[in-house]
Amino acid sequence: MSIMNSLSPRAVSAPESGIVEVVNYARGRDGLLPLWVGEGDLPTPDFISKAAMDALAAGETFYTWQRGIPELRQALSDYYARHFGITLPVEHFYVTGSGMQAIQIAVQALTSPGDELVYLTPAWPNIAAALEIAGARSIPVELQFEGGRWAVDLNRIEAAITPKTKAFFINTPSNPTGWTATKKDLADILELARKHDLWIMADEIYARYFYAGGRAPSFLDVMTPGDRIMFVNSFSKNWSMTGWRVGWIVAPPETGQVLENLIQYSTSGVAQFMQKGALAALNQGDEFVAANIRKAALSRDIFCDALVATNRVETLKPDGALYAFLKIDGVTDSRKAALDIVDKTGVGLAPGTAFGPGGELFLRACFLRDPEQVKDAAGRLSEYILKL
Repeated sequence: MSIMNSLSPRAVSAPESGIVEVVNYARGRDGLLPLWVGEGDLPTPDFISKAAMDALAAGETFYTWQRGIPELRQALSDYYARHFGITLPVEHFYVTGSGMQAIQIAVQALTSPGDELVYLTPAWPNIAAALEIAGARSIPVELQFEGGRWAVDLNRIEAAITPKTKAFFINTPSNPTGWTATKKDLADILELARKHDLWIMADEIYARYFYAGGRAPSFLDVMTPGDRIMFVNSFSKNWSMTGWRVGWIVAPPETGQVLENLIQYSTSGVAQFMQKGALAALNQGDEFVAANIRKAALSRDIFCDALVATNRVETLKPDGALYAFLKIDGVTDSRKAALDIVDKTGVGLAPGTAFGPGGELFLRACFLRDPEQVKDAAGRLSEYILKL
């Protein structure tokens, strides 16, 4: 038996990331404007890094609480009180080694091999891959696209539910489309979950990036005690901490021992000095996040206005998140187009093929960057598009 044939079939079948493929193809080129991954251009602010360094220097390098240090869990509770207007005791919060691990743990908690989870697509590919690796099945339901705008069809969701369905995953504001559920959308989806006795896994990582002002609607606005919702989130986007790999879960306290056990048998908890950096982010970072949101809004307008002006791009300014999802006239293979664009313009975009059904004709650009860089990227892309 060959080495590859001796490995787990689920592991071998894990797909290569279509985003990472393009990144690896062009990483390190001179003059590159990297809009392909979901992160901004600023490093982690000093007040966060210093808190972690001070904790490291103080010897905070031992095993720690599996659920997260108490002061960080309290800070998460305070954060939700400030920004979501809800009081949740610390028993609802669990610190994880990234938002991705939060998703993996939620998948392990909510599904067994052979179970199904319904999700909206185009979607960040990691949720489907995490499910398949765990032995569950991911069932995509396509968002509707018309006139540059995305919308959800509740009938499509209900049609995808089978006796094997255990949960529904929803990311709003959405990566990559920017679609943002209304409060009514969320209430309708929650009612559907109640009707079919399903869990909801809610990815609200971009909730603060909502360009109508304030924050995006949340399931926290419509749920009642006893609703089965598990929230997954991350420090990555708000506080420029993508490389830190620290996230969290918000879940009913009844699940606490199960989640603690899953953390124990995966990472045994997040390093305490890193949690001190996350603590500083929550306690001191509100203005930094607000500045990031203002920059994203300005860059969104610059980028989308320039590309729409070519009359060759179908898109509208997204209501939320950090991405323009572009449908360019003449592009029928977004993977090939992404490679060609980076060769000819030096602008790195993510191919829509990486985001599943409904994304094949699109390209994704992350606009959380300096507005002048975004203006440069939009100019290069516009020139490229007009030559197609």
